[in-house]
Amino acid sequence: MSEKKTLLIVAHAPSENTKKMLEALIKGATDPDIDSVEVRYLPPLETQPDDINSADAIVIGTTENLGYMAGLVKDVFDRCFYGCLEKTEGLPFAFYVRAGHDGTGTRKAIESITTGLKWRLVQEPLICRGEFQKEFLDQCEELGLSMAASLEAGII
Repeated sequence: MSEKKTLLIVAHAPSENTKKMLEALIKGATDPDIDSVEVRYLPPLETQPDDINSADAIVIGTTENLGYMAGLVKDVFDRCFYGCLEKTEGLPFAFYVRAGHDGTGTRKAIESITTGLKWRLVQEPLICRGEFQKEFLDQCEELGLSMAASLEAGII
């Protein structure tokens, strides 16, 4: 039997709706048909460089705040950037944004930082725009399932 791979989820979920999105992501990632992936969720303030360095893939979740990622998610990058630099090159990642507007600034910021880290974006970013919709939960569940299944299959 092969060793379990780790999918790390670092997400800021300050509201009931963003908590539901995070729960849907975790539900998809922990699908019972996937047995060789350990899913680990950490809130931003608890995330340390060693958590990222030991992950085989990562999903970042954030709200859009004033056209940018949540401050707590930015804090993760600020605190962990140099501790992960050169240790996580090629790390497969994906991200989702709960955007009240268009999510453009948040997407650009995350892509800029992760380009500096040389991480590998393996899925189109999920940008959940406008008023909250039940569809966001389905999309988050699908993202979690896709990341975990791809990691288990060795695709990412």
